[in-house]
Amino acid sequence: MYLATTGRRDAPPAPSGVRRRVPGTVLALGAVSLVTDVSSEMVTAVLPLYLVLGLGLSPLQFGLLDGLSTGATALVRLLGGATADRGGRHKQVGGLGYALSACSRLGLLLAGGATGWIATALAADRLGKGVRTAPRDALITLHSPPEDLGRAFGTHRAMDTTGALLGPLAAFALLWATADAYDAVFAVSFCVGAFGVLLWVLLVPGRAREDGKTRTAPAVPRARGGLLAGLRSPAYRRIVLCAGLLGAATVGDSFLYLLLQRRLAFDPTWFPFLPLGAAAVYLLLAVPVGRLADRTGRRGPLLYGHGALLLAYGLLLAPLPDPVVLLGVLLLLGVFYAATDGVLMALAGPFLTEGRQASGLAVVQTAQALARLGAAVAFGAVWTASGPETALVGALLALTAALCFSARLLPATPSTQGAPKPSESVVPETPETSERTD
Repeated sequence: MYLATTGRRDAPPAPSGVRRRVPGTVLALGAVSLVTDVSSEMVTAVLPLYLVLGLGLSPLQFGLLDGLSTGATALVRLLGGATADRGGRHKQVGGLGYALSACSRLGLLLAGGATGWIATALAADRLGKGVRTAPRDALITLHSPPEDLGRAFGTHRAMDTTGALLGPLAAFALLWATADAYDAVFAVSFCVGAFGVLLWVLLVPGRAREDGKTRTAPAVPRARGGLLAGLRSPAYRRIVLCAGLLGAATVGDSFLYLLLQRRLAFDPTWFPFLPLGAAAVYLLLAVPVGRLADRTGRRGPLLYGHGALLLAYGLLLAPLPDPVVLLGVLLLLGVFYAATDGVLMALAGPFLTEGRQASGLAVVQTAQALARLGAAVAFGAVWTASGPETALVGALLALTAALCFSARLLPATPSTQGAPKPSESVVPETPETSERTD
């Protein structure tokens, strides 16, 4: 198990061969995310089945609902990041997001089968996620050494994914025990989410440290610009652009699970268990991939992770035995998330302007969210008009092109076990902004 420390970024380097401990703040944030993910996944694991097979939504309608529930968080992410950076209010803003998501479960209790109310409740949950994500990830960045960001984010994502594994199991157990009473799932989900908010209040530090320098690079002057001040950095701009390009070619998990269910024609009762396979792989690989990214650079794992998603698209189109397709897609989807989710944040971390960490991460996340909104709507529209195979071929071609562009655009991020090499340093463009190499 991971061991906690005070989480200071300016502690002396550990002796060679001695494993550095994971900062205590990262573990506290991971515990909150674990509990919150149990709450959210209890609901989201059954929603695609409920909406498409239960309420009879078309793939286009589902794509709009799925995309809007994610894309609606875009501006909120920016607002949450900017607000959190003012006065270091990461805990207050993040806590508001967790509380909003927990309360959204009560909306589902009142929605019944009304699609509009369900969409409103889902939007509230996604808004809460949008508010909290940038402040939370900023706290991980602020309380972790720059050379260990991959491992810190990997540890957090592993704990988060543990909740993703437990949530569907809890939902299935409740549905089995209550004869498919969805209200029971929503009620228990609310209680678990409220417990996550309590953990946030009790365990997460209220303010990031204010002391000066990191171990691997001099302190970066605080930006005097606004929310988009970090975009003055060319390397950061390329990261934002690539996050958008790759997001625009990323088909949502729900669509992939629906394609699997359609191809394999298995009993819909087992549908909620599909995310468990991918989550288990993600859980096993998140920390090792994070450590690998810290040693070898974070650009490679990010690209290879999207390559795994590309292979998953291909498997769904390949004339292979159903068991091979099922296991292969779930395995590749888990690899995709392990190599991209936390790694993208760790890649951006060293290029963030001091005092604008939450805002900087929010811009990256927003670019990705808006791109995925467009991808979900486009995929659903093509599926409705021309069939799932045509839509999947289009997604495969789009992801191939996005990978080619990103391979050329993403900045190189060599490992930083010691001080940065002179050739790796970046000269700031203005006195107000500066870049740190990874």
